[in-house]
Amino acid sequence: MLRANTGSSTMKCAQSAGQEAAAKAKEGLVNIKMAFAYACCTYDLDAMLKGIAGEMPGVPIIGNTSFTGVILPEGFITGDDGFLGIMALDDDVLEVGIASAEKGACAIEAGKEVALAAMKAANKTTPPNYFYMAAPPGEEEYFLKGITQVIGRVPFFGGSAADNTITGEWKLYTDKGAFADGVAVAFFYTDKPAYNHFTGAYRETADVGIITKVDGNRTLVEIDGQPALEKYAAWTGCSVESIKGGNLLAATITSPLGVKDRLGDLIAIRHPMNGNEDGSMNIGNKLSEKTAVIRMEATVDELISSTKNELEVLNNKMKEAPGAYHLVHCGGRRAGIDDRIEEVVENIQKAAGGVPFIVEFTFGEYGYEQDGLNTCGGLMLSFTGFAK
Repeated sequence: MLRANTGSSTMKCAQSAGQEAAAKAKEGLVNIKMAFAYACCTYDLDAMLKGIAGEMPGVPIIGNTSFTGVILPEGFITGDDGFLGIMALDDDVLEVGIASAEKGACAIEAGKEVALAAMKAANKTTPPNYFYMAAPPGEEEYFLKGITQVIGRVPFFGGSAADNTITGEWKLYTDKGAFADGVAVAFFYTDKPAYNHFTGAYRETADVGIITKVDGNRTLVEIDGQPALEKYAAWTGCSVESIKGGNLLAATITSPLGVKDRLGDLIAIRHPMNGNEDGSMNIGNKLSEKTAVIRMEATVDELISSTKNELEVLNNKMKEAPGAYHLVHCGGRRAGIDDRIEEVVENIQKAAGGVPFIVEFTFGEYGYEQDGLNTCGGLMLSFTGFAK
């Protein structure tokens, strides 16, 4: 049987925080196979990992820095001096291989490297049943490409590291140490399934256009042959000047863009991040020319209610009783929700029904839908349930 437990700390000393959170998370568990850990970017992360190892010697750890806090069954965990949330998994039949690789010259090659290392860490030569990935914002799709070239099409979930100020202070880590640019994975080998529900929970509008020009991978230059910023402004009825620079980031939390997968089962949200002087937009994920982009909508009330609604959708997907939940919640959505975060806590607590869970706040989300490919998005929820 899969068992899980959580622990947290807001102590100022990173090592002490690691000790306190790990001591709580290990209570009642006898055969911990791995632990997720999400922390404040201001911590000395290697000291934190040392503190965790003191309480959980030999346990593989994986995680990244989270935007402003984490949510555990006891509530929203944050603090001026730092924060840490841990969820440990205990299961006799579960085997986990955790590995990391710094990017180097090529994200695809780093993906290949980390996949081989994770199989080796699990003493396996075959692909996992499913896997978790963490990476910094920027090249998530290319790390995934490299992993897929090694193990094929295996369902995944996870999210991109975040910081508190969107200034690039994010990091990811395993029990081997913390780093800024690369990829970390956990390969899960088990006879018990995991289920993922990946959604933006936004409504489609009638505003749709064809991407006619992209610069690089993530700069949207033109929609329908018009400057992207002008097209978006026309759709929303706002002025171009009002959404230039970082103003676009906040303005699009409740009205982002989306691209449909080839079957129409999933709309991957594309978060416009910056409105440039030339009328282009910096976007949080990869875009392709000659594909359709849709303007999406949701109110702040809907962003809040989606946490309960979409966890209930996940519960309905699961054919077995859940033993634990890993919930990835976009940091941008969390910023839009702002001081109403306690409503999110209550929603998740109700929908979880006493099952242990951990929520991280990310700057990119990863998941899949049935019959679809693994996908990276932004402003999304990637909710995963592990069968008991």
